Amino acid sequence: MTVMAERTSHMTAEEFERLASTAPETVTLEFIDGHVGEKAVPDGAHAALIMWLLRQCMQSRPDLDLDPTQGLKVGTYRKGRARPDGSLVPIDYFADQGEWADPAGVLMTVEVTSYDSDTDRRDRRDRQEKPAAYAAAGIPVCLLVDRDRYEVVVHSNPDREAGRYRDLHTASFGEAVVLPEPVGFTLETETLKNYAR
Repeated sequence: MTVMAERTSHMTAEEFERLASTAPETVTLEFIDGHVGEKAVPDGAHAALIMWLLRQCMQSRPDLDLDPTQGLKVGTYRKGRARPDGSLVPIDYFADQGEWADPAGVLMTVEVTSYDSDTDRRDRRDRQEKPAAYAAAGIPVCLLVDRDRYEVVVHSNPDREAGRYRDLHTASFGEAVVLPEPVGFTLETETLKNYAR
């Protein structure tokens, strides 16, 4: 075990926050299930997809914000820190929260898979570890846009104790996807084909 791996395996959330605050702007760190991970720097298509999704949310739910930058306290007993690609919340919910916010008011998180040299490891985090952390935090819906598989996965009905979502719905790009309450709108996904390889 390397010194860094040994150090991070026993790291507290407070120690992680100090470490993350000193990271250069080109690096975004997360702390999930006791492990420090680096979030990929998004490519242009990733950013365009987030902006498209932001517009869809604003048109369907003008009473909500989709924040692409806010960090969340997630995981068992709030010992994790994640930075979703988007967090759907009531307007101004994050206004006084600081860098790492309480997820109690988050209606949906969004994760979009990335393309880089470490895609497989990062995407495992997006597909498995982060939805588990969001479920444990009680976030009602987690939307995964999987650009490798050309599909959207809607996780809903969180089981906080088990750290998993009870319901999963998978749809191919191009299909209409119902985002269940409390989100409560249908997402037309044909445009997502433009952002995949």
